[in-house]
Amino acid sequence: MEELKILVVDDESRMRKLVHDFLSKKGFQVIEAADGEEAIDIFYSDNSINLLIVDVMMPKIDGWEVVKEVRKVSKVPIIMLTALGQEQNELLGFDLGVDEYISKPFSPKILVARVEAILRRSNQLQDDLLEAGGITIDMTARRVTTESREIELSYKEFELLTYFMRNQNVALSRENILNHVWNYDYFGDARTIDTHVKKLRSKLGDKGELIKTVWGMGYKFEVED
Repeated sequence: MEELKILVVDDESRMRKLVHDFLSKKGFQVIEAADGEEAIDIFYSDNSINLLIVDVMMPKIDGWEVVKEVRKVSKVPIIMLTALGQEQNELLGFDLGVDEYISKPFSPKILVARVEAILRRSNQLQDDLLEAGGITIDMTARRVTTESREIELSYKEFELLTYFMRNQNVALSRENILNHVWNYDYFGDARTIDTHVKKLRSKLGDKGELIKTVWGMGYKFEVED
């Protein structure tokens, strides 16, 4: 994976180190800022930052002000971290141009998965091969194989499996799946997802068990460590 640069902004040093360690293991270059003021200074001095992870509650300048300042000059992806967990704060973040919103405490693995998903959506991160749970997707050849055989998938089944594997261990709502696999302008019945998942599981054989049902919500592609 090409080395992409991520700015992590949080006044808690232990939180910065936790996020830094997990992102570094995935091949990202991580820069840290201990408050909003430092974050803005770093952002303006380095035009190669690919994504920001910003805490809300910080001294000097809070996360909202950091987002406002960055959005004056850039559309770089931003993930907000907060312990508040209130709907109005999430709505404010999205109104300001935040791409993702994650409440503390959170799983570092989920954060990394969200980072990778956002960077792929913004075409900054491209994988020729996706591998997980004994399934391999060759993006260039649009070819899917398991440990024992090649799997013939329809166009939408291929896109669905790709979306699941790129968001490994993340619970995905049917709405999210529709938006990203069937595109935002799709207004059909969400039950079409269930039909495609059923066919995809069948074609994958025993690997189909990796696609878990999240009752009342959607699905999750889950691989044990």
